[in-house]
Amino acid sequence: MPKPSAEPPRPAPPLDPAAIPRLPAGGTVVDLGAGLPPARLLHFPQDFPGWHTMSHPMAHDMFSPARPALSPDLMIRAYAAGIFPMSDGATHPGIFWVDPQRRGVFPLDGFHVSRSLRRRIAKGGFEVTVNRDFRGVLAACGDRPETWINAEIGGTYRALHALGYAHSVEVWMDGELAGGVFGVTLGAAYFGESMFSRRTDASKIALAFLVERLRAGGFQLFDTQFTTGHLCSLGAIEIPRAEYRRRLQLAVTSPADFFAVDRRAGDEDGRARA
Repeated sequence: MPKPSAEPPRPAPPLDPAAIPRLPAGGTVVDLGAGLPPARLLHFPQDFPGWHTMSHPMAHDMFSPARPALSPDLMIRAYAAGIFPMSDGATHPGIFWVDPQRRGVFPLDGFHVSRSLRRRIAKGGFEVTVNRDFRGVLAACGDRPETWINAEIGGTYRALHALGYAHSVEVWMDGELAGGVFGVTLGAAYFGESMFSRRTDASKIALAFLVERLRAGGFQLFDTQFTTGHLCSLGAIEIPRAEYRRRLQLAVTSPADFFAVDRRAGDEDGRARA
């Protein structure tokens, strides 16, 4: 199993159910394309609980100079409410909240490891680490012609990582970062944000080790936001928004420990050699 590169931090406590904000009704339903399900777009920050409406532009038109910066606290509240931020590109300043009508999740007892992936893992020749290069994984996930991670969103993930809420799983081959995945933890919920692969099967290996870690830590929900053919081949499914919200509230108000495997092993050297 992968290990963190430093002493595992204490897990953050689960949320109080009363702290989960309610989302507003309405919102523009749009087709995000690329085979994704319809989603409700919410303005930022106008439609976020606790903010007063400043104007009524389209979700992508963020011209108000009074718009507050995205913060770790705001991001945590958003995830607890069942929404997540996106932007139109790496250099686009706008941010909007997305609320899919059908949500992608990985059943933690239904992750599918194919025979070929089992053989690849058994073959070795790679190293898996946790939180050794969070910035590198985040940068690689955003280094694409089309990305939803702009500078503000990326900076907020880095802040969440510093606070112990965001984690990366890295796969190294021949001493280089070959693939990885990063996400946010809140109670017993893990919100998978993005993954990348520079070598064959590197992202699949990262996911396999991540799922094992989540199982060991008592996590109840692995949110993938959307599903793709690649994720479905590994066991991801879609569930209705109402069912997702039910699972979400149970998960974010329950305890879990992302570093449980490391505490049990008593090994804090940060590496698991394949």
